[in-house]
Amino acid sequence: MNTASTTTSTTPARTTADTVAGTDAPSSGVHPADTHDLIRVHGARENNLKDVDLEIPKRRLTVFTGVSGSGKSSLVFATIAAESQRMINETYSAFVQGMMPSLSRPDVDLLEGLTTAIVVGQERLGANPRSTLGTVTDTNALLRLLFSRLGTPSAGPAVAYSFNIPARTASGVMTSSTGEKQIVREATYHGGMCPRCEGRGTVSDIDLSELVDEDKSLNEGAITVPGYKAGGWSVRFFTESGYLDGDKPIRDYNETERHDFLYRDATKRKIGGANLTYEGLVPQVRRSMLTKDRDALQPHLRAFVDRAVTFITCPDCGGTRLAQAALASKIKGVNIADACAMQIGDLADWVRGLDEPSVAPLLANLQHLLDKFVEIGLGYLSLDRPSGTLSGGEAQRTKLISHLGSALTDITYVFDEPTIGLHPHDIQRMNGLLLQLRDKGNTVLVVEHKPETIAIADHVVDLGPGAGSDGGTVCFEGTVEELRSSGTLTGRHLADRASLKESPRAATGALEIRGASTHNLRDVDVDVPTGVLCVVTGVAGSGKSSLIHGSLAGRDGVVVVDQSAIKGSSRSNPATYTGLLEPVRKAFAKANGVKPALFSANSEGACPTCNGAGVVYTQLGFMDTVATTCEECEGKRFQAAVLEYKLGGSGEGGKDGGADGGKNIAEVLAMSVAEAEEFFGSGSARVPAAHKILQRLADVGLGYLKIGQPLTTLSGGERQRLKLATFLGEDGGVYVLDEPTAGLHLADVENLLALLDRLVASGKSVVVIEHHQAVMAHADWIIDLGPGAGHDGGRVVFEGTPADLVARAEAGEPTLTGQHLADYVRTP
Repeated sequence: MNTASTTTSTTPARTTADTVAGTDAPSSGVHPADTHDLIRVHGARENNLKDVDLEIPKRRLTVFTGVSGSGKSSLVFATIAAESQRMINETYSAFVQGMMPSLSRPDVDLLEGLTTAIVVGQERLGANPRSTLGTVTDTNALLRLLFSRLGTPSAGPAVAYSFNIPARTASGVMTSSTGEKQIVREATYHGGMCPRCEGRGTVSDIDLSELVDEDKSLNEGAITVPGYKAGGWSVRFFTESGYLDGDKPIRDYNETERHDFLYRDATKRKIGGANLTYEGLVPQVRRSMLTKDRDALQPHLRAFVDRAVTFITCPDCGGTRLAQAALASKIKGVNIADACAMQIGDLADWVRGLDEPSVAPLLANLQHLLDKFVEIGLGYLSLDRPSGTLSGGEAQRTKLISHLGSALTDITYVFDEPTIGLHPHDIQRMNGLLLQLRDKGNTVLVVEHKPETIAIADHVVDLGPGAGSDGGTVCFEGTVEELRSSGTLTGRHLADRASLKESPRAATGALEIRGASTHNLRDVDVDVPTGVLCVVTGVAGSGKSSLIHGSLAGRDGVVVVDQSAIKGSSRSNPATYTGLLEPVRKAFAKANGVKPALFSANSEGACPTCNGAGVVYTQLGFMDTVATTCEECEGKRFQAAVLEYKLGGSGEGGKDGGADGGKNIAEVLAMSVAEAEEFFGSGSARVPAAHKILQRLADVGLGYLKIGQPLTTLSGGERQRLKLATFLGEDGGVYVLDEPTAGLHLADVENLLALLDRLVASGKSVVVIEHHQAVMAHADWIIDLGPGAGHDGGRVVFEGTPADLVARAEAGEPTLTGQHLADYVRTP
């Protein structure tokens, strides 16, 4: 008998758990394992964070707010999520870690209470031309298996329905893993790829006049393809092949020479003293340019492909990408191409109608996956949609599908602006999904600007007070109601409502669109007014981008700023991306009498020790790569001799820089946009070309940004505005902006609206594809598409002023946009 159980004492007995924990305090009745309910961050200094200390509640929805560039992504993604993923990677063997990307420890003193983090970011899905929505979500794999079991007549196993696998036959000797040999004659390997288009759905036709100038010889520059320069190796490849005369005009070639020049298949030849594979110009162009995704090409190559190549639907497969055997196999009159072309919502209904006990588990899994598409609001898409054409919002929701219904709990889900690309109607559905993840016992961290999502937060962390070096501190922690009265920039703007224009501008003309039928558009006829701010809106999938990009983009004088992410490495910065560095380098060179290449950290002026990177990386195998500041240049990236050259000051440049010293190139790159605008705007350092670019950067609200800051450290909103500033420098009478508010804080939206007004006032026409109600209310004219998404959309449901749209909603005839805009403008 346990005497302790019968002993009366005024001191509570300590539990085993108390003893294990080593605590002297009386037991509170709570198990120690249940006390770890916070994620603790101490001394976070990643990027612009300034020793941030923070406690985030677990199993709650926490929203991180603040102006673009205030440090939200640095805290959530580069610190919390990065350390969680790094620690998970450390649990693998050294062999496995050696094949994984090396993640360095974030600059933070202490992180406690972390759980496994799953990051759902803004990155677009891969733009591989063979990748579709069905392949990236593995839905196609289930469909292929279904057709291999039920399709009549059967095309073979599941791979026979795949457009990425060709059918092959082989003969020869087959050797097994045990060394046994077997003679094989015409063995068949199944595949569903259309042999003519090789599973792409399109075939290309090349305009030879865009490849070759017939009047010139090879040595005179007859090849007009980018990269084929007369005298260069690419042209010597032809002239030294032994097939062609480099001094003979192309039009004088005989039939054999023309074939060898343009179409000869790969042939071993001795060229330039080396044994190389020779092939004609057309196969070279097809292999080097046409096998790659058009959007992944550099701008000058993309322009060449658009000019020289015409893509038409493959006549053999009708664009389905599949071989005839796969297309002939059907289930209840539907082949796999028909199934992939259906809207996912319709496909889910079709699968639901299949009653085949022999494949019941397969049907259940496929049905569950398709229903998740519908639940997340992507039921209007089809599985044959190329993954590279999905918008940022669609891509983000697609990534979320695999997590819905997951049996995992106590996970930290990290979202980067999940409402990007969503109509206010769709935001309600996204909010429900975030709450659903939270209610399963997960910690949900969301970086967000939209007040509709901020409103559902259990906890809010506001960073700021400004951006860049003016940010990086926690200005507020608490509930949404406490945020409203906090006096922070976010709190003051949370209840902001843009008012409808009392007197919208009158159009000066119109851009006619007639019979638009791209994707789900239904022969749309609409006039887009010019000389005004026109907003095109509608739910996600209603046809907005199809209408504008499919009908306006490419017209003379039309400049399109789309949602595509800007590309750049740690060596790229705002100065290089915008072209600002070019006039700056020339100004330094002129003032000092030296070459411009000296003032590039990627060219002759680079520090030889770090090759212009500013840091030296030490690889430690499967352990963290160590980055240390270069001791030679002290992180300035340039040779010491280059830093002696100055620009500005009271003198005319030179190594002394004048009486007040002037600035060297490293000091200039360390300036903010506002400081550089003042520096290059007057005095001896005046550079009008640079000043013009800096003015555009300031106009889009990037005055705080360091012009030499690596692009890899910029937030999504900063990148969006950087791209906008670059495009504003192009000549054009019509600007088409695709969701320019993406990544912008409520306060930044006001600056954007002022910029749009200045553009219109300068005589430009501005067409904005947008969901933000503040932009809608500020518009002169609205074109609303819908009424729904997919085949429920594709029609113009309203044209007129924002006031007319609201009046129609209040009269009982609302569109989805009209209803939400009416609620927005009348909400106090």
